[in-house]
Amino acid sequence: MRKVSLFTEDFGHEEFLRSLLQRLAREQKIKIDIHGYSVRGGFGAVVTELKQYVEDLLRYREDLPDLVVVAADANCQGFGKRRRQLQEAADSIKDRVAFAVPDPHVERWLLLDASAFKRVLGRACEKPDLKCARDRYKDWLTQAVVKSGATPLLGGFEYAEEIVAAMDLERVRKEDRSLGALLEDLTQRFRLWQTAP
Repeated sequence: MRKVSLFTEDFGHEEFLRSLLQRLAREQKIKIDIHGYSVRGGFGAVVTELKQYVEDLLRYREDLPDLVVVAADANCQGFGKRRRQLQEAADSIKDRVAFAVPDPHVERWLLLDASAFKRVLGRACEKPDLKCARDRYKDWLTQAVVKSGATPLLGGFEYAEEIVAAMDLERVRKEDRSLGALLEDLTQRFRLWQTAP
């Protein structure tokens, strides 16, 4: 069984990534054990706590996970810049890290596949644009859930597992650079795990 740690900026990242990893594991027939660590306080806190987390992992090497997925929104800073900042913080375990940097926010990822959204909630969501504005996609996701007749008690992330399970991953990989980069990295890692003892 492969040990996977999620080191995430917030609940939404954790829900989306847990759902995605579970789907990939089922499809590749690989058993994984996921442990989540959420950080509060924005991107600065993520970087600070990630450095400490990496130090702690290295201090207790026998507990090193097979994969650490680090997640933080690009927040209008750009996918490349944010990923580089996170890579610097996790450099000493870089062979075990994948970066999930939704550009600009993770809520947009749940809106990328209108057909999947419709299969789960009964009504397609409007395809999201790509603009940077605080809370734009958080509000968009909430409104899409409300328009479907459901109640977004957790901002829409209570439906993440079902939406991710229904997504056309090949299509969304091509439509969103940040999600595409993550899917490429995770796909390669799962393939390596299939061939490794």
